[in-house]
Amino acid sequence: MTYCVAVSVNAGMVFCSDSLTNAGIDQASTYSKMFRFGIDGEKQFVILAAGNLATSQATIAKIKNDIKQEAEKNLLTLDSIEEAADYIGDLSREEQDKRKVEGKKFEASFIIGGQIGDDHHEIILVYPEGNHITTSEDTPFLQIGESKYGKPILDRILNPELNLETCAMCALVSMDSTMRSNLSVGPPIEALIYKTNALTLETPHKFDSNSDFLRNLNQEWDQRLKEAFRQMPPLSWAANWDKSSREQSGAS
Repeated sequence: MTYCVAVSVNAGMVFCSDSLTNAGIDQASTYSKMFRFGIDGEKQFVILAAGNLATSQATIAKIKNDIKQEAEKNLLTLDSIEEAADYIGDLSREEQDKRKVEGKKFEASFIIGGQIGDDHHEIILVYPEGNHITTSEDTPFLQIGESKYGKPILDRILNPELNLETCAMCALVSMDSTMRSNLSVGPPIEALIYKTNALTLETPHKFDSNSDFLRNLNQEWDQRLKEAFRQMPPLSWAANWDKSSREQSGAS
C-alpha cells in the first residue's frame, strides 16, 4: 500500500510520499514514489505515484525515455499542467492495457504538480481511467493510495493562505497518522517543498525508519491528541445540555 499527498497554496506546493511497497514478515521492499522533472528557470514538475508498481514504474520509465529521446511530445514540451496530466493518463492507460488479465486490475494513480513559466502552479490527480481533477479553495490538497487515515488533519488545518512550513508539517502529520493505522505504509518518507515562482526543485527531505524527527513527531502528536481528548467536555455535561434543549423546544 502507498500514501502520497500534495498540497497547493498561494505560497507554493508541498509533496509527501512513503516508500514502503511490500510489507510482510519476511520482506519489506522500498521504492521512491516521488519523481522530479524540469528545466531550471522554465518549468518544473513533481509526480507522485500509487497503485500497481509495474504500471507506475513503466509509466515513469516511458516519461523518462520520451524526454531522453527528445520525442516531439514529452513532459518537457507541454504547455500546461493539464496537458501534462492528459499525457500521463494516456501513458498509464497504455501500460494497463498491456497487462490486462481477466479478473485482475493493474491500475495506477498519479499526482502531478508543477509550474510552467509565469502560469500559476497547480496540482492534478490523474485517475487510472486517465481523467483528472485539481484542487479548490475549500480543498487545497490531493491524495492517492491509503488516503482515509490522513485526511482529517488536512481537512481541518489546510487553507490557501497558510505558509509552506505549516503545510509541510500538516502533510507529515497526515503521513504519521496513516502509518499509525496501516503498517503497509512506511518510511523512508520523502517531502519536497516548492516556493511559488521558484522554477527550480530542491532535493526532497528523506526520513528513514530511524529518523529522530519522525519519532519526535509521532510522540508529540500522540501526546497532544491525548491532552486535547482529556479536555473534552464530559458526557454528563452533554446530557444536561441536550435535556435543557429538549425542554425549551417543548415549551415553545
